[in-house]
Amino acid sequence: MVHIGNDWDRLLEKEFSSEYYLKLREFLKKEYFSCTVYPPMKDLFNALRYTSHEGTKVVILGQDPYHGPGQAHGLCFSVKEGVAHPPSLKNIFKELEREYGIPAPASGELVGWAKQGVLLLNATLSVRCGQPLSHKGQGWEILTDAIIKKVNEKSEPVVFMLWGASARAKKILVTNPAHLVLECAHPSPLSAHAGFFGCGHFKKANEFLASVGSEPIDWSKINDI
Repeated sequence: MVHIGNDWDRLLEKEFSSEYYLKLREFLKKEYFSCTVYPPMKDLFNALRYTSHEGTKVVILGQDPYHGPGQAHGLCFSVKEGVAHPPSLKNIFKELEREYGIPAPASGELVGWAKQGVLLLNATLSVRCGQPLSHKGQGWEILTDAIIKKVNEKSEPVVFMLWGASARAKKILVTNPAHLVLECAHPSPLSAHAGFFGCGHFKKANEFLASVGSEPIDWSKINDI
């Protein structure tokens, strides 16, 4: 079964033994055997491996993994080192440069953020090659909603950065008034000019974390630290 290696194992124990997850597991076995599926199976839970529940300070929600070869590795919007930056990631780096003057890095691998407490979570954690949303509705959303609810239960304030309609629909799960919810358009080229550019979310997140006595995120440490 799943072994993450931190507090998520205990917190999600019931989920991983539930009927819906066992059905999802059987579905994934067939998909990985018969199709090309991303990310590699070993990377499915990287978001949780890199960012423990206790360590989560910021949540960024994506929809489903990149569906091109070599891109997805279990962190939303992130790509492995050496892979060209997809359009949404390019726009994330443009906004980061606008806010902080941080130039886009050569690598789009966001492990440095994850290790500082940025939970880079997709709503669906797998996808068929070339078929976006192909694993939607198979059970992943039940699990990732449970993850969001577990973060919502934290007494320590957390920032939820919800970009686009799919992520903003999860706002209903964030009921704890201790947390900050930031919403705007998706960074996709189709919508970035409708409110993502100029949103100021990176600075707003850090201002909030500082105001509650939490260490801000060093957004310049994008890659592994």
